[in-house]
Amino acid sequence: MTTLSPENSLSARQSASFILVKRKPPIDKTEWDGFFDESGHLAKSRDFICVNILERGLHPFMRTEAWKFLTGYYSWQSSQDERLVVDSTRRKSYEALCQLYEKIQPLLENLHRNFIETRNTIAYDIQKLYDKDPLGNVLIDKKRLEKILLLSYGRCARGLEYQRGCHEMVMLFQPMVGHDHETFWLFQFFLKKMEHGCVINIGVGKNLDMLNSLINFLDPVFAEHLKGKGAGAVQSLFPWFCLYSQRGFKFFDDFRRLWEVLLMEKPCRNFQVLVAYSMLQMVQESMTGDDILLACNNLIDLDAAELVSAACTVYAELVQKDVPQPLQNFFL
Repeated sequence: MTTLSPENSLSARQSASFILVKRKPPIDKTEWDGFFDESGHLAKSRDFICVNILERGLHPFMRTEAWKFLTGYYSWQSSQDERLVVDSTRRKSYEALCQLYEKIQPLLENLHRNFIETRNTIAYDIQKLYDKDPLGNVLIDKKRLEKILLLSYGRCARGLEYQRGCHEMVMLFQPMVGHDHETFWLFQFFLKKMEHGCVINIGVGKNLDMLNSLINFLDPVFAEHLKGKGAGAVQSLFPWFCLYSQRGFKFFDDFRRLWEVLLMEKPCRNFQVLVAYSMLQMVQESMTGDDILLACNNLIDLDAAELVSAACTVYAELVQKDVPQPLQNFFL
């Protein structure tokens, strides 16, 4: 058993403190610009900015620029001039990749046994996407989205392969940015950042194992209750760990609000498990096993700010306890 340091404990309390006060407005352009000096270098610390994003979120109009920092598309140490060079380089690299893909596509079809199957899977996934908002406004261009996914698969064919649900992840970026090269590279940096995180390598099984361990540690009574309902109670969150599906949220903006927190890895790594724990707490203890399964599978109209607040409270509770090593390794 290991006790976390007072510094970590204080950080956790600060991370959760915003649920106790009136919610502040999200960070707008004026405030974001104030985080940088005249040359475009950071005038505030990265931690200061991340804590503010955690507590308040970003105004939707600010995500285009801010997410480039959160994903690693831009370096936090870069100047404005250096970022202009990065944009130009990324655009040229994307154009070169498109030209190469056009040339080698026949070879991929003939030599790569999974290419055609993957292309069909991507096309099927894309067609299922909701491409319009409730007012009928087009949210995404499905053809452009399909091209970006195919290029990503072709680029990563030697290692990371296409996973069901990646099409929803690209939707995090395409409606935000104006150019395909930005969408493509944001997605590549997103995949790289998540490689050792919640979706890519750790996988659903590891997340569910840690969720079980977390329930046993923080709420043994509830853990016993769930055991009495059968394995399906926690397993019912399987789709959540696969996709963090946008369909569970009240608004698409909530989907992005949660992901901007996960991208920061604040207040901790694998924060999605604490969010899932908070979701499971919504389920009434009086429910039967089948009712729990149904309730988890039909979670809708989720509010991302409320989930983040609840998960920060769980984290604050966690770091003030004697935490078993597996949990500490996973979250800290």
